[in-house]
Amino acid sequence: MNVIRRRGWEIPESQLTPEPLVFSRRGVLAAGAGAGAAALLSGPALAQRVADLDKIPDPTADLYPAKRNETYTLDRPITDEKINDNYNNFYEFNSSKDVARQAQALPIRPWTIKIDGMVEKEQTVGIDDLIRKIGLEERNYRHRCVEAWSMAIAWTGFPFSKLLAMAKPLASAKFVRMETFMNPSVAPGQRQPWYPWPYVEGLTMAEAANELTFLATGAYGHPMSKQHGAPLRLTVPWKYGFKSIKSIVRFSFTDKRPVGLWEKLQASEYGFWANVNPKVPHPRWSQASEELIGTGERRPTLLFNGYGEYVADLYKGLENERLWA
Repeated sequence: MNVIRRRGWEIPESQLTPEPLVFSRRGVLAAGAGAGAAALLSGPALAQRVADLDKIPDPTADLYPAKRNETYTLDRPITDEKINDNYNNFYEFNSSKDVARQAQALPIRPWTIKIDGMVEKEQTVGIDDLIRKIGLEERNYRHRCVEAWSMAIAWTGFPFSKLLAMAKPLASAKFVRMETFMNPSVAPGQRQPWYPWPYVEGLTMAEAANELTFLATGAYGHPMSKQHGAPLRLTVPWKYGFKSIKSIVRFSFTDKRPVGLWEKLQASEYGFWANVNPKVPHPRWSQASEELIGTGERRPTLLFNGYGEYVADLYKGLENERLWA
């Protein structure tokens, strides 16, 4: 999620010695499991454990960089990675843009993803098995925050439609509800009771199946940085950024429309659909233009963030819905 507090015009993981030449990351993690594992999940020991594991190569690192899908082109340069790494929010950790360092405490292996609800068979899959089974590609997408700033990012991942093919949802499923991790021992923001944790977001089945809808595992030609939502995040480039849930652990298929965290907090400002529309202002600011982060340039906002040819048909017959955040 890339919702930030505004300035001015904005709104305000037992000690473990890694042996990379001997053990795989999975082996090291398995060795750390046991009766005393719970005691390792907090404080300095947790921080040391995460730091040690981070020295071991990512099990899927050989898949990067992935081949680029040239279907999706941009009207602007890719935002510099150093800028992007330090201009994003992860409210699970804190409510400022200065979150990159703190997010490194998140342990991202082992990482399992549960697929349940209205599916032929519920299943749990490890992130590395999922990535290797489905495969990766790179896509360049625009990213538009609800707070009227934008970026262009080279994501690596796979179409959501490939997850749907694996999940085999029932015909009665109308929506997919996504949920992020819940681990207050490493994510201090999750100790704040005024947020309805864990972070939840949702899409209609049609939106999830759309060719643009992408599950990202990396960016800029390498596995994803933790502050961007490693090891798995959603990206839906025609919607405002808060819809792109980070660090996903569960996909639940349902016939009830999910209520996202921000919608639950303030439905009048952050709705379910959250499609980009320059003519529909946020209750507290205009959406007519946007700032390109890293350049200071302002540009006119594009309807559906410029992706109307791919997604406009999804909303025919829904004119009575509040399609814009």
